[in-house]
Parts: sequence; structure tokens; C-alpha cells
Amino acid sequence: MGCIDLHNKTILVTGAAGFIGSHLVKRLYEDGEDMTVIGIDNMNDYYDVGLKEARLSELSVHPSFVAVKGSIADKELLNEVFEKYRPQIIVNLAAQAGVRYSIMNPDAYVESNLIGFYNILEACRHSYDDYDEGKASVEHLVYASSSSVYGFNKKVPYSTNDRVDNPVSLYAATKKSNELMAHAYAKLYNIPSTGLRFFTVYGPAGRPDMAYFSFTDKLREGKTIQIFNYGNCKRDFTYIDDIVTGVVKVMEKAPDKATGEDGLPVPPYALYNIGNSHPENLLDFVQILCEELVRAGVLPEDYDFEAHKELVPMQPGDVPVTYADTGALERIFGFKPSTDLRKGLRRFAEWYREFYME
Repeated sequence: MGCIDLHNKTILVTGAAGFIGSHLVKRLYEDGEDMTVIGIDNMNDYYDVGLKEARLSELSVHPSFVAVKGSIADKELLNEVFEKYRPQIIVNLAAQAGVRYSIMNPDAYVESNLIGFYNILEACRHSYDDYDEGKASVEHLVYASSSSVYGFNKKVPYSTNDRVDNPVSLYAATKKSNELMAHAYAKLYNIPSTGLRFFTVYGPAGRPDMAYFSFTDKLREGKTIQIFNYGNCKRDFTYIDDIVTGVVKVMEKAPDKATGEDGLPVPPYALYNIGNSHPENLLDFVQILCEELVRAGVLPEDYDFEAHKELVPMQPGDVPVTYADTGALERIFGFKPSTDLRKGLRRFAEWYREFYME
């Protein structure tokens, strides 16, 4: 693995106003101000734009942070960003997220997750041709994949060595496509690429469409929350700080370049799971969330949770369990996500109260 010093580098983070993107940029600046971070985001209204703007405002305090409003599906805009700033590290977190939304609005997934990612790959490829002699080109492309690619995989925990050829949603299919596209470009153009399969990320300033966040909103409003598959689901909930730590460690180690017997590059390509490796039953998760919402003062102590719960069948595109095998991450980077669910949900509940109620 080639070691990369992130200091004094120019780093492009797509989806910088998003949940993971904004936390990543904050972490990069916590580790040192001597870098330039270009954050691109289309600020779409898939969920509360005000939350995205709040995340961006926190990042704008850093003098070397550059916010670019636009879509990675806009090839001309993306090429302009590459030509102007010449990023050396790319972290592609921009994507249309959500399994169920992909059933209702497939166009958004094709545009962002397929066309947008293709534009990223093309910009990385042409950076080798277009940069001035002596200027560093792209040293590492890191991109978000998803645990959704595992579909109804019956073998647990899920390993990156498992076959993942049976997606159960368009979202999962686009993420698997990203992995295949990155591998092809790594082989053809020797672009060091690392894909990260994230497992159910949660935490403060998260995505309002995620269960823990939407449950909180509904409970506050006195509405009923629906628990799918009658509560017989398990999810490998992974706290945002652990995700970001994993991303930074991966950014700092690019797959090695080498030449194969065919005279062409051996693809400098890697793929890792980032998950907590501890699936939680959905009913237990809801119980802990409710307790922490009461503790934080988001909900009153006498709240009747049983009256606001409804057990319903599995939804299309959902899977009964997610469970990450993080052996490769531990072996190569010496890191394993470890934040327990109660601690993570406590931090979320405290943030929620502060952000929405104070």
C-alpha cells in the first residue's frame, strides 16, 4: 500500500454538505489546517436543505475550504473544478441515497450514481493528460459503496469476497456498478481506487430519511412509527465517527501500482467493509432510541411508546439482516469501528435537542 500524507494536499470531497461528507471535512481540518478541501454538492431537496446549509456553514469557517454548488452529473462543471484546483485525493460521497426512494424515483439514481460517478472517473483519467508537467495528478480515488450490494446474501458476516450479483434494489445495483466501473478504470488507466461498503451509518446531523431520525420526528409529532418485517430485522449500525476514521485511514493508503504479465496495470484497486460488526435487532434499537430521547429531553418521561409503534411487513428492496466482516480493515489499517449503539444514539439525541429544540 502506498502511504499518502494528506497535509498540504488538495482534496475533493463530493457530497460535502451531506451527512458523511460534512463530517469527513470537519475531521480533515481537525487533523490539520494545511490542506485545501474542495467540497461539491448539488444541495438537492431529497431532505431538508436547511440541514445541509447548516453543515456547510460549519465548514466555511476554514479559510481553505471551497464550496462548489453543483452536480457531479454536470460534466462541464466537474471538469472545471479539476482544471482549476487539480485535486490529488478524490473522495466521492455524492450519491442519491435511499433504497425505497430508488423504487419511486429511479432517474435520480441513474443521474447521480451512474453518470455522476462516470464523470468522476473520466476527470481522474484526464487529469493524467491535462496536468502540467511536474504537477501531481490524482493519487487516490476513494468512493462510497454500500452494504446494500449484498442483497439477500445468506452467508454472514458479509465479506467483500462474497459474490454480490443479485441486487434487490436499483440503489444497490448502482453501487455495485460503481465498483465495477472503478475496477475497469483502475485496470485501464492505473488509477488507484478504493471502494468502501458502508453499513447503516447514523449519528448527529444525520440523514432525516434514516430510521432513527424519521422515528424521532414522528414520535415528537405524536405519529405512529412503522417497524418493518414485524421487528425481525437486524442492522449493523455504524456510528459516523467510526465511518470517518475509516475513510481517513483509507485515504492515506492507496493500492499499489504494478504491471502485470500482459504489460498492462494490475488494477490498483481495493474494497473494504466499514461496519460495527455487531448487528442490532430493530426492536432493541427502537427501545434504546426511545430511552435516549427521553433522557435528552426530546420526549417527555411519560411518553407512551407502545401506543406509537406498528409492526408491518417487509418493504420492497429491504433485507432482513446486515452484518459486516471487517477483517481486512482491521488487518491492513489496524482499525475496527467500536462505538456502541447506546453511546451513538445518546449523541444523536443530544444533537437533535440542541439543533431543533433550543
